[in-house]
Amino acid sequence: MKKTEFIEAVAEKAGISKTEASKNVNAVLDVITDSLATGDSVVLTGFGTFKVRETKKRNGVNPRTKQKIVIPASKRPSFSAGAVLKKAVSD
Repeated sequence: MKKTEFIEAVAEKAGISKTEASKNVNAVLDVITDSLATGDSVVLTGFGTFKVRETKKRNGVNPRTKQKIVIPASKRPSFSAGAVLKKAVSD
């Protein structure tokens, strides 16, 4: 499902216009993005948790040149599914 399809589904489910659904979906995504950017996690009980994970510096190999490289430490967003979502998917 792409974002436009998602917005259409939200509009239908909530009984609102696609424009209003688009504003709401974008607002939710902005809040999640802003929270993660400041290092906070977003916990939606039953659905899941969005958080930032830190990766350590590690060694790697450039696949083109086979030269050894150092991959720097970084931060990446992550999502852990909650119990209700896991159950809905597994049924």
